[in-house]
Amino acid sequence: MIVRKHFRFTGSVQGVGFRYRAKYAATGMGITGWAKNEYDGSVEMEAQGTEEAINRMLVMINKSDYIIIDSIETKEIPLKEKEHAFSVR
Repeated sequence: MIVRKHFRFTGSVQGVGFRYRAKYAATGMGITGWAKNEYDGSVEMEAQGTEEAINRMLVMINKSDYIIIDSIETKEIPLKEKEHAFSVR
């Protein structure tokens, strides 16, 4: 079953390759969506794929020596039917 989730990550998540690591992980697992930096130092992300693939992507992002996630806010949101890739904004 395909789901779409909105995430907000706080911690040491900007200037450490977070968005590009997310894109690499998402692309390898067939996940679509996007990631972008916010002015408050957080990173916002939407990811669409299976629950298992999204969870594996999150594990892969968190395996970096430089990325330190203090908190993750998550909510399920409606699917985007015509999205075909994961982008960095």
